[in-house]
Order: sequence, then C-alpha cells, then structure tokens
Amino acid sequence: MTRFYVDVHVIQTVPPSNVNRDDTGSPKTAVYGGVRRARVSSQAWKRATRTDFESTLDSTELGVRSKRLVEIVADEIRGLAPEVEPDAARTAAKEVLGKGGITVKAPKGGGADEAGYLVFLSRLQISALAELALEGLRGDGVAAIERKAVQAVLKGKNSIDLALFGRMVADVTDLNVDAAAQVAHAISVHAVETEYDYFTAVDDHKQRDAEEDAGAGMIGTVEFNSSTLYRYATVNVEGLLANLGDEAATRRAVEAFVRSFVRSLPTGKQNTFANRTLPDAVVVVVREDQPVNWVGAFETPVPTAGEGGRVAESVVRLVAHAHDLASAFGTGSSTAWVSGVGPRTAPLDELGARVPFDELVVQLGDHVAQRLGVPA
Repeated sequence: MTRFYVDVHVIQTVPPSNVNRDDTGSPKTAVYGGVRRARVSSQAWKRATRTDFESTLDSTELGVRSKRLVEIVADEIRGLAPEVEPDAARTAAKEVLGKGGITVKAPKGGGADEAGYLVFLSRLQISALAELALEGLRGDGVAAIERKAVQAVLKGKNSIDLALFGRMVADVTDLNVDAAAQVAHAISVHAVETEYDYFTAVDDHKQRDAEEDAGAGMIGTVEFNSSTLYRYATVNVEGLLANLGDEAATRRAVEAFVRSFVRSLPTGKQNTFANRTLPDAVVVVVREDQPVNWVGAFETPVPTAGEGGRVAESVVRLVAHAHDLASAFGTGSSTAWVSGVGPRTAPLDELGARVPFDELVVQLGDHVAQRLGVPA
C-alpha cells in the first residue's frame, strides 16, 4: 500500500467563551507571529473527539483510559460469571494485569488498587483479560497463565480510539501503541485580548425579605475571549491500518475521526457561554508525501474584520497559502474536498470538490476503502 495521509483543515469562529482553561482559570493562549492568540490545546480537542465517538461508533470499537483497571476488569469478570465473589474477581483482575506488566497497588492515600498512571485499553482487550482470568479461576489459578498470553491480548484487539490516539506504558514499552492521528493546538487567526465578565448571583430567599439588604449573595469574574480559530489534524492511514489490522475498521476509523474532529467542541464553561458553533470552512486533503499544517497562512495576523469578516479573509489566505506551498514544494495530494458556509467560503472551490460535510465524509471513506482494497 502506498503511504498516504488525511489532512483536515478547519476555520471556526467561537463567540465569547472559555472552552479550554489554564491552571488559573484563564483561557489558554499562545504567542504566534509576534502576537498573542487564543489557543485550544490538542489534548482538549482530542478528548472532545474521543467523546463524540460514543455517538457514532459501537462501544465494542472503543476503549477506556483509566487508572482503575482492577475495578474495570473485575466488573467484566463478574459480568461473565456472576457467581464469582467480588473479592475473588478483584484479586484475579490484579493478577492478570500484573501478568501483562501493568503494576497495580493501593494509592498512598488508601483506597482500591489502581495503576500508577492512566492506561488505555480497548473494550475487547478488557473482555479478553477477564476471560483469561476466568480460565485461571476455573483451572490452575491465574498465576498459571502464561505472561505471553496476557501480553498477546494487550498487543492485539486495539479499539479505534486507541489506534488513533495511541498508548504509552512507561513500565512496559512493548505495550506502547504509536498514535496514527496528530492534532495541532488550535490558534486564533488574529490577536486576542482576554476580557472579564463581572457577575453577581442573587440570593432568591434573601431578596424576598423586605428587611434584608438588596445586595448580591455572590460576586465574581469569569475570563473569556472570542476568536476565529484555525484547526488542523492529520491521520497516517498506513499507521492506522497497522494498529487495527483490518481494512474495513480502518475506513470506519478515518470516517469517525474526521466527522468527530470537525463537529466536536471542548465543553469548558459551556453552560456559562452557550458557545457551541460549527465550522465555517472545512478542507480535507489526501496527501502521499507528508502531512502539512497550513498555519503559516496566519503567521501575519488577520486584521480587524472588514467586509465578509475574519472568516472571509481567513479563507482567502488559506487558499493562497495552499497554492504557494504547492508551487514551492509540489502538492503531494491526490484528492481534496471542501465544505463551507455561505458565499464567503467560495474561494475554497479552488482546492477541491465542494460537497456537504456528511457527503464529504462518505466520499473520503470510499476513497480510503478503494486505496485499501476494501470490497464495495
């Protein structure tokens, strides 16, 4: 199979919001092109994407990332064999995880045994671990299970989210899975300044009492900004196939990633700002040379909105930058699709076929399937 990558470029405007906070509660920012930009971390958008998978993929194709593996595997054991006592299930779960090289113990503050770090396991891996533990309980004991049998389970049966986002197990590097997807930190195409919302909360009962003062029961501030973001992600389809070992699942994974990455949004302060939007412009490009982030289009900040707003200027710049890169280095692409909202995104038509976003995902899936040799 010829290597190829799926690049996703998104322009999206977000109103006053604080979707991704730092340790002080301020919206995250970054300096780029000499000015401060709004920023949404890659971790935040990967989490939002992975959460969105729950509405589009079957649970058997997903995983769970947790320290509480003993509890998770023990629950699976008892789900398969309700007659197993809870303590016995937990002990068997701990032993089978240890066989795989994942050390679990009680945390310093006390409580149930857990891993010392987050471990990403697919639902199929969890089920297979539980089945191995049950074999041990019904046979010569979990201690008799061979280590290679447990590690074979942990090295196979990867879920779609695990195959896309990878797994690192510091203690057992053989269990590491290289992520097939990369997500950039989203940044605003323009300079931003953090603003402050001064708010008061009224004590309803106190307000009804004529003898009480009319003061607020609480006052405070919330920091926010508003921005037009450039977002970028890429999928190494060859690496994804290696992680999944199944061409049909690889197609589903590419479709799910593009759909969920584009449509998802981190949920920070969502109840405060009701800031959920959909993208203004989407470009999906299949490349055969290497992934290419087009953020250079915005190294010079987009100025204060003129006719058509910042979105219109951002689209023009994105298209021009794509053409400039192609002229300088070659396109490296075989196929591209675009989706956009309204006439201000018309310049996108120079980059690829314009289709509604849902149709874009279907055509991309067909293209991936054809290249992977998946029967129609």
